[in-house]
Amino acid sequence: MSTQHPAKLRVAVVGAGYVASHHLAALKRLDFVELVGICDSNVAAAETLAKRFGITQVAANLAGLASSRPQVVHVLTPPASHATLAIEALDMGCGVLVEKPMADTVAECTAMIDKAREKGLILGVNHSDLLDPVVMKALQAVRAGRIGDVVSVDILRSSEYPAYAGGPLPGQVAQGSYPFRDLGVHGLYTLEAFLGPLSRFEVGFQASGRDPNLRFDEWQAQAKSETGFGRLLLSWNARPMENRLVVRGTRGIIEADRFLQIIRIHRVLPGPKFIGIVLNTVLSAAADVFRVPWNVLRFATGMLKPSPGIQKGAADFAAAARDNGKPPFDGADALRVITLLEPLCVEADRLRREEIESRYAPLAPADALVTGAAGFLGRAVVKALRARGQTVRVLLRKPVASYAGDAGVQVVIGDLGDPRSVDHAVAGATTVYHVGAAMRGSLRDFEAGTVWGTRNIVEACTKHRSSRLVHVSSMSVLDHAGRDPAVVLDEDAAYEPQPQLRGAYTQTKLAAERLVRQAIRDNALPAVILRPGQIFGIGAEKVTPNAVIALAGRWIAVGDGGMTLPLVYLDDVVDAVLLAAEAPDAVGQVFNIVDPASVTQQRYLDRAKRKLGDELRLTRVSVPVFMTLAHGVELLGKVLGRDVPLTRYRVRSLRPLANFDTRAARERLGWKPKVGVERGLDATFGPSA
Repeated sequence: MSTQHPAKLRVAVVGAGYVASHHLAALKRLDFVELVGICDSNVAAAETLAKRFGITQVAANLAGLASSRPQVVHVLTPPASHATLAIEALDMGCGVLVEKPMADTVAECTAMIDKAREKGLILGVNHSDLLDPVVMKALQAVRAGRIGDVVSVDILRSSEYPAYAGGPLPGQVAQGSYPFRDLGVHGLYTLEAFLGPLSRFEVGFQASGRDPNLRFDEWQAQAKSETGFGRLLLSWNARPMENRLVVRGTRGIIEADRFLQIIRIHRVLPGPKFIGIVLNTVLSAAADVFRVPWNVLRFATGMLKPSPGIQKGAADFAAAARDNGKPPFDGADALRVITLLEPLCVEADRLRREEIESRYAPLAPADALVTGAAGFLGRAVVKALRARGQTVRVLLRKPVASYAGDAGVQVVIGDLGDPRSVDHAVAGATTVYHVGAAMRGSLRDFEAGTVWGTRNIVEACTKHRSSRLVHVSSMSVLDHAGRDPAVVLDEDAAYEPQPQLRGAYTQTKLAAERLVRQAIRDNALPAVILRPGQIFGIGAEKVTPNAVIALAGRWIAVGDGGMTLPLVYLDDVVDAVLLAAEAPDAVGQVFNIVDPASVTQQRYLDRAKRKLGDELRLTRVSVPVFMTLAHGVELLGKVLGRDVPLTRYRVRSLRPLANFDTRAARERLGWKPKVGVERGLDATFGPSA
């Protein structure tokens, strides 16, 4: 064994995303490795991983880790940054392991290889699928001749990506070929391992339109070698998820299920063909009865590690770096694959690039910009503005048919989380109505649509000197669990003290309102903040009222049905939005928009039931019972080490706000309900019996 590193191997990690946790878990188990630093532009994410794995030094960039004197750096960032970071690490005197793909282009791969050779340092790429246990077993079976000569290989894989979290568009959003670069690279080197050198590669791609931020989400590819054919089928829509490898030979078939970590080998058996087919199926099914539960148990107990190929690649590279040996896959291995991959990505990248750039065509000035114009309130605001004869610009993630035929509506396609899209949409719009926000999805969805979206709107309105910004906030920003119901609730009511315990919606809506208030205070932004109560109206009949949860096709009403709801009819909210853009005394103010009429939860549910009939299945649960359930869910979350959707604090926060003082809206905004709750209920659910 070489004595190049007589002490522990000092390893630093660049990137704090999903893959980093697997690298760090693998390295943490090695007694000859010392984790000395982690960096990411998202320092908070890096700090979270550092705390979890006992890493002392955290930085925003690789240069910030220089003082930790790493000997090896793992580059685990998006592929577009691989070459720059790897070369920087090599110049620091560090060996480098890069996650796949090694880089986006052949030129970048070559530059990395040349730099490693110049510095005399180890350079590897983590082709982790070939280190997956069931893939390794399949390769061993093929090389042992257990299925005869290989004639074809099929790789079927479905996937999903974390939602775009806002900010300048990452490769996942901006690159048309990103999905194929990400998973197609696995397929290429796996096909090569089973079939030998590949030629005559063809690729096809399609866009389902389900996720506007993932342009081409269906990919198919075919390859030929001297011995057989290979096929890839990659989908970001097909469910249930699968990750399967099928190798067909002249004397048998191998099926490897990488999710279940099961390999099945069906060989030609003596006797009639039909009997052999049946026997292979029966034997595999019988074995699965034991293999599947066993693997689940191994995973639950930690005997089977998640993403085992990634972890093995990280550990094997560390051993190679310690011993001054050859990594499992070096630059030459990666370059061969990227040489195949790069030309297959050109067309998808061109189409996506042209599509994105087409969004920024010059626009004529507009009277108003409305964000969230595809939503319940946003559509109503656009309709009201058009009825006044105003030209309206709308920012949408994807086209809405009803706007296409209206010459008075300018459609801008883009994401609220994207600073460039928002800046383009705001420029030349006199008044900005910021109605848009995330309503569902992961925390990343809420961060992009609500926090980043509001930050982008505020910055663009400041830059382009918009005459007024009307920001639609939410009652969820206020303290529900801790308030005294006897105290009158006005615009100065306390904010939610623990938004992280209430969920992503409350957390991000509160952050967004604070951004607007800060801009009003620090930058004199001419903005008005509205906090509507629960908006109801035609089209929202199936939206649950406060203290009611939709679960498995049923409405679960929690607590006493006599509690009152902070209702406000859609048309009355639209009136408030339009007044907020005009009232001279409204600038810089916050207004609670709630109908003064009192309606109990049970009365609202009775009206909804009369309209929806058997479609509405309602169950009422007492608060103590629901608290007990929440406590059990919390305990389960602690055991599993995961966040859970139901907690005792959320149950305490379910009670609707009440006892509103709406004088500010009446006196400064000039608002009072024109339709009102009673007429609104009749319009929404039909006349009362």
